[in-house]
Amino acid sequence: MATGIRDKVVILGMGCTRFGERWDVGSEALMVEAFVEALDDAGVEKNQIQAAWLGNACGYMNIGFSALPLSMTLRLPNIPVTHVENYCATGTEAFRGACYAVASGACDIALAFGVEKLKDTGYGGLPTEGSSGGTLSWQMAANFTAPGGFAQLASGYAAKYGVAMPDLKRAMAHVSAKSHANAVLNPKAHLRKAISVENIMAAPMVAYPLGLFDCCGVSDGAACAIVTTPEVAKGLGKSELIGVKALQLALSNGSEVGYDNWDVDHFYTASKCSTRAYQEAGVANPREEISMMEVHDCFSITELVTMEDLHISERGQAWKDVMDGFYNLDGQIPCQPDGGLKCFGHPVGASGLRMLYEMYLQLQGRAGQRQLPNPRYGLTHNLGGYPYQNVCSIAIVGRYGE
Repeated sequence: MATGIRDKVVILGMGCTRFGERWDVGSEALMVEAFVEALDDAGVEKNQIQAAWLGNACGYMNIGFSALPLSMTLRLPNIPVTHVENYCATGTEAFRGACYAVASGACDIALAFGVEKLKDTGYGGLPTEGSSGGTLSWQMAANFTAPGGFAQLASGYAAKYGVAMPDLKRAMAHVSAKSHANAVLNPKAHLRKAISVENIMAAPMVAYPLGLFDCCGVSDGAACAIVTTPEVAKGLGKSELIGVKALQLALSNGSEVGYDNWDVDHFYTASKCSTRAYQEAGVANPREEISMMEVHDCFSITELVTMEDLHISERGQAWKDVMDGFYNLDGQIPCQPDGGLKCFGHPVGASGLRMLYEMYLQLQGRAGQRQLPNPRYGLTHNLGGYPYQNVCSIAIVGRYGE
């Protein structure tokens, strides 16, 4: 019978670059920047790493489809290196691969890496049959945009729960203002400027009801984790260990596309994925036991809805919790203490590991000005795709043995 991954793997060290418009460096320099920090933090040598996973979601635009860029850039010692891609859950997918390898006994020390160089490469060019699902699908969805798709989520949520759009719009503005305020305290964040709720609400509209500050952009950046077993970590002299409590992944199966019993108000995958993650981690009451979260705030409405899919806010009540400050840095469960996708940044393949980096720093008491008092469990949530068709990845980490 499956027993899950709880405390079978610990994080030995982590590294993360400054996110932003890194015009001065390429993907290789970003990888080195994150890796040097992780090696120093872990207290190991490069030749002690026995396997690695590279997460890169937009490789066809910059570093390629294979894992060779990681192996060659870091001069890894001819070990197995695997390239993974799973939309915006790519970084966490790399972490999952490394953790499962260690938990299975396939290796003692593994590296999970996520990197993306988007500001000077981006998603340029017209969709092609090979990279975007075929000509017919793009004829059928020729005018589809990400803001448009997630704007429908906001409309669906407001309609289902009878929330007046001005009230929902203000709650969404609070979500974004919170992330901007937190990012001011984070020297590695891309956007470090506080924005008032009034300015957010007055910003130009992108796709009603989503305005400019309801949408995250993309960044250049890299993040990585070195993982091992508790026994190996203790043998290396580590005492305060950060354990992996749960790793879960859920993908759409087509039911949302059929709109059979889905009201475009939440994410099927996140609700199911979080339930399994809590079971694996031994969390019975997430509203009381989860200390902090990094969730996939590609749009402010996504974060708000996710608070309900994580079974922390009641259905139709997250907007009230947001307005009450429940998710603020000084609230009961701070959400996006590092600024989130919205302000720390979103180098797609690195975002999942960036979230884990923040949880790791917080659990070790190393988060600086944004440090939270004695956190126990940290949860990360990635969502790749669209409300009607997506990939959801959830990780829970905490102090080993607790």
